[in-house]
Amino acid sequence: MSSSLVLLLTPEQDPETLTPEQLLQLASEALECSVDDLEGVRIKRISFDARVRHMLWNVAVEVWHAGEEMPPVAKLEPPKYDQPAADAKHVIVVGSGPAGLFCALDLIAKGVRVTVCERGKAVQDRRKDIANLNRGEDTNPESNYAFGEGGAGTFSDGKLYTRSSKRANIQRVLETLVAHGAPERILIAWRPHIGSNMLPRVVTAICDSIREAGSEVRFDTRVDAMLTNDDASIRGVRLADGTELEANAVVLATGHSALDALQMAQDAGAKLEAKGFAMGVRVEHPQDWLDNIQYRGTRMEHSLPPSFYELSAQIHERGVFSFCMCPGGWIVPSQSTPSTLVVNGMSMAKRDSPYANSGLVVSIEPKDWCGKRGWRWGWPELLQHAAKLSEHPLLHEVIEDPRGGEPFPVAEGRLPIHPDIDPLFGVRLQLAMEVVAADAGGGEGRAPAQRCDLYAEASEDPGEVLPTSYLPGLTPTNLHGILPRGVATRLREALWEFEEHLPGFAGAHGQLVGVETRTSSPVRIERDADSLQSPTVSGLYPCGEGAGFAGGIVSAAMDGARIAAAITSE
Repeated sequence: MSSSLVLLLTPEQDPETLTPEQLLQLASEALECSVDDLEGVRIKRISFDARVRHMLWNVAVEVWHAGEEMPPVAKLEPPKYDQPAADAKHVIVVGSGPAGLFCALDLIAKGVRVTVCERGKAVQDRRKDIANLNRGEDTNPESNYAFGEGGAGTFSDGKLYTRSSKRANIQRVLETLVAHGAPERILIAWRPHIGSNMLPRVVTAICDSIREAGSEVRFDTRVDAMLTNDDASIRGVRLADGTELEANAVVLATGHSALDALQMAQDAGAKLEAKGFAMGVRVEHPQDWLDNIQYRGTRMEHSLPPSFYELSAQIHERGVFSFCMCPGGWIVPSQSTPSTLVVNGMSMAKRDSPYANSGLVVSIEPKDWCGKRGWRWGWPELLQHAAKLSEHPLLHEVIEDPRGGEPFPVAEGRLPIHPDIDPLFGVRLQLAMEVVAADAGGGEGRAPAQRCDLYAEASEDPGEVLPTSYLPGLTPTNLHGILPRGVATRLREALWEFEEHLPGFAGAHGQLVGVETRTSSPVRIERDADSLQSPTVSGLYPCGEGAGFAGGIVSAAMDGARIAAAITSE
């Protein structure tokens, strides 16, 4: 019977470069036995401990002793599925992100015929629209960093770590990605990452698997309405061109940037509820600075990977934390609504940019935008400012109080007294920050930015911008002047706390770039805990990030698999 062992290796002993013979020798030394006493060794997990007085690779391995049968390594290849039967159940999956694609794969494996409807373009056509964004052109609302084949993750880094404790489910997601072309190292890495230059072909291979199984993936196919029967059960969807598609069930897996999909679900009778989310900025530093702190100047000597950080603090009852940290990464324009600005981060597979960036965001709970508490956060001023800059309907709607209270106009900066009055109010705040940021940037995709030291000192001096990975360019801005008070104050105080952990974090060589608003959906579409359907629209399955049930590629893929299991268990 095999046994587990953790090998501690010095920084220069990169586990990924060890030969099987070297690995066997290291295991025999750790076990104080002869190499002849071992049948074989296989790496299960690699991590690096960069703490002071440690600086060691931790390599978890499985060891087989002499005479024990060592199972062969399974070759991971795209699965082959039977064609669906003529009378097979038909399910429409709205959205081709990880939730939608993994849901489709599992449905197909159970004999279901699937039609994936994606509003955006295929990968190759999508690249052109993303290139235009990086040249400072306005976003194409149907094809951008958020919408298109593979969803937001395709061109936004491909980080695969998750807080979920369901290791078997996580492993299955990783193995499916490897079977479709992802590098095998993600199976053993402690922070698995594919990279924005490699993930597109993995996504395309998954779509090919779906088509080869007799199902469809349709691009440039926006779903504009859910079709229901008289008994409020789902019967299909209506596309933007007016075409109606019939289905036994509809999976709504549109991602956290498809705000119109939330309204579409609501119009069909699904119930929405406000949920907590986070907004803030991106922070960017030289990668060399970070490596010198984390590795104490030894990265180049030992060929270590670019270093990263995870930071969090509690400031005035709310968390402030780093989000989607990108070593050797790029800041990119990821807005999906014209005349707005949203920044995100991504890295290529080699993570070889000279910059490190991360979201630096503040947790916001639904009660934080209500009544007097919301006034203290500064939301009225933000909404009024945004409404003067944009005619977007979400910023000018007069909200009816379902409890019978007086209607209130968003453009006047009026706030609900309870989150239930307007489940979409968090979406309105997201949009308002994005509109104000675009105006502060001055157009052509430029983003407002301020040096960390100036921001931490609450200086009104916008200063000079630093060199950056953000291709459209930066505009010096007093960020305290455009961020709502509750966000701005907490970010400033958190900078000083993070400075204690990483000296120089709040220094003059770092800068804040605004705004990061799409960390997760501020809305959850209600679904039954057992059937996973909408309680009010039978056959409608809210799924993934946009529906409020996931955060990141792996958790979204796992939620898609859950939905498929629920559909096929009926």
